[in-house]
Amino acid sequence: MGRPKVLPANRLRANTACTACRSSKKRCSGSFPCTNCIHKGRGRLCIPFKSISDSPARTRSSATRPSIENNAEWNDNALTADPQTPIVSPPNHSAVETQLGPEQGAGSRSPEATHRTHPRMLRNLQGERVYVGKAASLSFLQLLRETVTQHIGPSQFSHNLRSEDMLENEAHHDISNFDEDSCTLDDKHRYIQVFYAVTSGFIYLGCNTESLLSDTPNPKTDRENIRAAIRDLMIAIGAQSFPNEPETVQLEQFFFTRGQRRAFSNLLEDPSMDSIRAFLLLSFYMFGACRRNAAFMYLGVAARSAAALGLHTDSSGVLSSDEREERSRLWMSLCVIDLLASSILGRPAATAALLPENRSELCSMPKTASELGVVASYQLSLILAEIISKLYSEKAASTDTAAVLLEKLNRWSEQLPGSLRSPSESEDPGIRQERVLGNMHVACFYHFAVILVTRPFLISTLSVRLARIHQNISTNGDAREDPAHSRLAAACIDSAVYMLQTCLEVHQSGLLHRNMGILKAFVFAAALVLGFSMFCHRDIDSEIDNAFSGALAILRMLAHQSAQAAHYLEILTMLEAAVMEQRQRQADQARQRRSRYVNRIFSLHESPATPHIERDEDSRTDTSSVLNAGGPFYPWIPQAGGPVTPPTIDGTFLDWEGMELPLWDSFPFTEPGSFVL
Repeated sequence: MGRPKVLPANRLRANTACTACRSSKKRCSGSFPCTNCIHKGRGRLCIPFKSISDSPARTRSSATRPSIENNAEWNDNALTADPQTPIVSPPNHSAVETQLGPEQGAGSRSPEATHRTHPRMLRNLQGERVYVGKAASLSFLQLLRETVTQHIGPSQFSHNLRSEDMLENEAHHDISNFDEDSCTLDDKHRYIQVFYAVTSGFIYLGCNTESLLSDTPNPKTDRENIRAAIRDLMIAIGAQSFPNEPETVQLEQFFFTRGQRRAFSNLLEDPSMDSIRAFLLLSFYMFGACRRNAAFMYLGVAARSAAALGLHTDSSGVLSSDEREERSRLWMSLCVIDLLASSILGRPAATAALLPENRSELCSMPKTASELGVVASYQLSLILAEIISKLYSEKAASTDTAAVLLEKLNRWSEQLPGSLRSPSESEDPGIRQERVLGNMHVACFYHFAVILVTRPFLISTLSVRLARIHQNISTNGDAREDPAHSRLAAACIDSAVYMLQTCLEVHQSGLLHRNMGILKAFVFAAALVLGFSMFCHRDIDSEIDNAFSGALAILRMLAHQSAQAAHYLEILTMLEAAVMEQRQRQADQARQRRSRYVNRIFSLHESPATPHIERDEDSRTDTSSVLNAGGPFYPWIPQAGGPVTPPTIDGTFLDWEGMELPLWDSFPFTEPGSFVL
């Protein structure tokens, strides 16, 4: 029976085909090496086809590009400049050799790594398409799905039915069933203390808690109203991190909904410092509530209000020192959350056009530990903005630019105060938890920035390594790794391991709260890097495996009351199953090569009725065994028969219907850059 006809609207073609597929008139996946070349054992010869019409343009482009070796404008000051100083030209190869080592830098054959992650268009709750850029973890996830599909065929990881949707929760606006009198003053103090802990290292409001709680419960003026909104939102964020009990959920929804209404009550007409604080808190709450699009929009309101008030400019000589410090700390908090959120989603930041500014008040000494963490995160956010603009706005990532950015991150880490490197020695549990979480946030921010710098080179290196494993080519073959890319790829893996080890230590100490809005995005990004490494390596690294298991443990705890964490846990569990299948395939192939003269003739657990037949290289693996196996990867599936019960997230069953695919030939995941997922 022939293959069913594909509608023209559903035909997906690669932008660039390889030379072999073009000459044989075969459909090419567009990745290099492509699927056809991998299956036919010629991955090392797979190169993009260059048409004659493109050659002059490429020649002119290379002719007009300034030579790196002859660039006289670059000097060593670029490596010692202030982190706020933008890179204006690439360094010479000696600077790269200084960062990568002479054996890595001198042997580099390709100074750039082409971006293989592509922007995506996902659907929100209303079915509207929303943009996710190529720097986002979700775009990297799609690349992993395509890679897994090419090498082990269809699986639950590569064929998730919800891969087109941007998972978000419904908004709750019913506050009629809650009595505010049931929340005592001590309860409000406790919730606000948790708020300071979960936002430590990211946000510094500069508000006096006692004055906020002593304000009139029935505000009359606009100023009283906005202060009441800030108080309600602080309580709501604190309650959001408590165990998910019915009374706490009602309290959280009540204070958030009331704070949201107060923030929108005629307060967008006249911007103020308090209105910026309110919308910054609205955004942070939405991250914890799995409403990232709403959080992104609230940050836009806060950023435009800050620009209207001139928080991004130097106000020396106009305002008092206390007023300048208050404006400075609030501006830094806004930049940290805005640039973090934008990098996680791969979208333009609202504050990017206002950075950097040489402001004298930013150099003032922080007075408290909370201020110290925010200042350190702000300095990191400036480097993060440069990472996005220098690496991800181009078609390829340059090793020269990556080396300079990593040097800036190294200088930042060397200047980090000792109090942000060591745990708190305070005897008060609340203060100690706030300090530890703040230090963890700053550390994770640093490792996340390193991952963003080095991830394109990780993809480049592991793609070659995976093709070599598939083709059984020795390390001295034609498919060689670029030395500079390999060094940067190792830094990416190390950074992911360090981040997850840090988070796991805090988790095992019992200091993590139940809802950590930004931390779960950090953990997911690092776990994807390690999962990709585990899938592409022939040997098993126990440190990487343990760090990946630690990510699952953290997300499993957060998944009890975070649908986003539950979704991340589901994806990583499927990725772990794909890694185990890949390892089993490699072990079987190695055993076949060793045991070509002998066969196993008896097994207590396997049926000897059918002799072992080596699979054809183009055959696909039956995924029904993965679906029905159960075990540690799919604990909701019984191992000894019985009905298969899908997992639940927030009381809703995941839809696994349609996982078995009778037709894989035209599956759209093999087309890189496809928006149809």
